[in-house]
Amino acid sequence: MPTPQRHPTPKPQRRPAAGSRNRRHIPPILIRIYDTIRGNILLRNLVMALCLGIILYFIINLSLGIYTRHGQKFIVPQMIGHTLTEAETMAAKGELRIEVIDSLYMPKQRPGQILDQSPKPGMGVKKGRRIFLTINASRPRMDIIPYVTGYSLRQAKNMLETKGFEIEKLVYRSDMATNNVLDELYNGISITQGSRTEAELGSGITLIVGVNHSSPLPRIPKVIGLTLREAKSRLWEVGLNVGRIRYDSGIDGTETEDARVYRQEPNQQSRTDYGGKISLWLTLDTRKITSSSKESDAAARRYAVEEEEEETGDMQLEEEADAR
Repeated sequence: MPTPQRHPTPKPQRRPAAGSRNRRHIPPILIRIYDTIRGNILLRNLVMALCLGIILYFIINLSLGIYTRHGQKFIVPQMIGHTLTEAETMAAKGELRIEVIDSLYMPKQRPGQILDQSPKPGMGVKKGRRIFLTINASRPRMDIIPYVTGYSLRQAKNMLETKGFEIEKLVYRSDMATNNVLDELYNGISITQGSRTEAELGSGITLIVGVNHSSPLPRIPKVIGLTLREAKSRLWEVGLNVGRIRYDSGIDGTETEDARVYRQEPNQQSRTDYGGKISLWLTLDTRKITSSSKESDAAARRYAVEEEEEETGDMQLEEEADAR
């Protein structure tokens, strides 16, 4: 009987590991980079730290965005002209907080009416932002009138303004020194040192000021572009009074503080007597202010040229008279 032939048993083929199959689809350069990092402890730690830093960066940004309500803005409503109760109702809609920081007395406004706010209306703010308000007091505040007799006009003006008062008018009398305060009056009564006379803030004080008639006449400053308060202060500083005040039609009581001078008579750079009155016209139209300012500057330059020519002519006449 023939002996049956035995066929060798085929060896089972080893299947490549899953990782090896996946590596076939990865570009060789990435494999080399991976192997390099894996085999180098320092590089491996640096890469791990970098990845951890990136993860922390995104986590912190996300947390800050949630905490600060990033991107959530509320438009600040117009509160000026409203009462405090009305402002609180408007603020509640945007979850804003109201805080009164000051009060002024404006006799033409309603008691408790809001005069100013910060941030201004129309600005975008985040939820919970504080809105600071200035309201109209129900009655004017009182304070002691400072004693300014003996000071220079500029010092006296600054002392009065710092305390919340203003100059009603300047009255000049002959004296050795020009712009030295000789007396101050409130409601016709002289303020003496130590009298501690009280008055409502914003009240006007009459100053009796000396003038040496040999002093040169004051030159009128430019007040175009200034508010009424600023224009008054500038004129008082050089020894001049404010004359007639006129506002453009359509300007109501709440807008007078924002109106600015666009015309003054007499014009800037000309000269007038101490205590002279300067009439002012005010507007809210910025184009009118810009146009008038240019015209006033041109007129001032012409006046300066004429004054210089006049002075030159006078000097020539004096020289001719001396030569004779």
